[in-house]
Amino acid sequence: MSLGERVRDLTRLAFQLGNNWITLTGAALTTSSAFVLVWFWFMELTSPRSVHPYAGILLFIILPALFVIGLVLIPLGILRVRRQRRLAGEAPQPLQAVDFKQPAVRRLLTLIGILTFINVSIMGTAGLKSVEYMDSNQFCGLTCHTVMSPEYTAFLGSPHSRVGCAQCHIGHGAPALVRAKISGTRQLFAVAFGTYSRPIPSPVEHLRPARETCEQCHWPQKFTNDKLIVRTHYADDEANTASTSILLLKIGGHTPNGTTGIHGRHLDAMERISYVTTDRRRQEIPKVVYRDDNGQTVEYVTDEFKNLPKEKLDKATTRGMDCIDCHNRPTHAFQLPDRAMDKMLVEKRISTELPFIKKKAVELLKLDYVDQKDAAAKIPVALAEYYRNAYPEIFKHKRAQVDAAGEAVKAIYLRNVFPEMKITWGTHPNNIGHEEAVGCFRCHDGSHTAADGRTIKGDCDTCHTILAQDEKDPKILKTFGL
Repeated sequence: MSLGERVRDLTRLAFQLGNNWITLTGAALTTSSAFVLVWFWFMELTSPRSVHPYAGILLFIILPALFVIGLVLIPLGILRVRRQRRLAGEAPQPLQAVDFKQPAVRRLLTLIGILTFINVSIMGTAGLKSVEYMDSNQFCGLTCHTVMSPEYTAFLGSPHSRVGCAQCHIGHGAPALVRAKISGTRQLFAVAFGTYSRPIPSPVEHLRPARETCEQCHWPQKFTNDKLIVRTHYADDEANTASTSILLLKIGGHTPNGTTGIHGRHLDAMERISYVTTDRRRQEIPKVVYRDDNGQTVEYVTDEFKNLPKEKLDKATTRGMDCIDCHNRPTHAFQLPDRAMDKMLVEKRISTELPFIKKKAVELLKLDYVDQKDAAAKIPVALAEYYRNAYPEIFKHKRAQVDAAGEAVKAIYLRNVFPEMKITWGTHPNNIGHEEAVGCFRCHDGSHTAADGRTIKGDCDTCHTILAQDEKDPKILKTFGL
């Protein structure tokens, strides 16, 4: 049988068996979803507004799925009719004559060919759009409001807010994408049935290696100088007295004279440090292995590690240090109330002329609220009531400053505390430094000792040089022209 005859017979069969409700439903579903998809894609391209996350689910996931379902139903209905006739013992009906010389038949086949091409184009575009949308920041952060709201809120206020979620959380290539979507399917069911963890744990053990993420933009060899840190702290007294600390942070890196500073000693071309941790969040580090400039390794252990029970030792993990061990929350960092208030006062979003504003605001921030809506309603009112009763003249003449302070304090709470997800102050420790969490002192605590008696230093000058400590008007600032 020639190719032309086969095409003719298949066309006759399609005409004969395609007149059933399943095939017709599939055709209607595919056609209608295709028209809606094309229309909304046109609106998306021409509209200046971004697609709402829920609209994105409809446009890039549900409608493409309906389009594919319709395509599947078309041949399914034909196969079903054919099977029913075979089971009923009906003799195959002679194929209806289709005369390709007739203009009407040729036009119909041309139309079918064009529609097939359009359908393939729509399906391909829909697939690409779906993948693109599922990798977008909107989908990651806004689709599951309650679940991902803390992480997305912190993300928007971070230095990485213009970096796509997928760039750090999903690897390159199809295998990484498939793994991520399989994991996402499991998480989708957890959200649907309310079985997700509260709070969402920091997935440090599942993050991609820093060389594939952080070091695409940052690398230790890039940091070679000290960094000047100026930090202003406000006291809890009536005048909100300001004091300033200044230090040179020895960031270091790789120089012609060798590796220096924090990055040079912790992250080098060779793996300098590995460690043993006994908890999933890597806050407990009882053993550190360090490789010196001569390539010799030194083991520093704590008394706790020497007496560690076998069952706990078996569960301990060994890891080579990289960026994430210190920068464990580079994008999703949460503040503590004292530091957050200092920042607001430095930026003059809250006036230091309001008596006891630092003390009172921190007290209000630390109270327990039912949810964020409850906190948003009570914090500004409570702060206004405090000044109305304790400082009526201040309240009368500086009402605008009091109201602005109430809104700013409310913003601090909404940025950092999420009762619905059981996230409060300090839930997620930040390992940079050692003021807000254990951080550096996980290793630099003076209790990690080598066989020859050496310890991992924990003195201040190891990582920074203090130029001023809680001074009211440091002279060093004038020296620097600040």
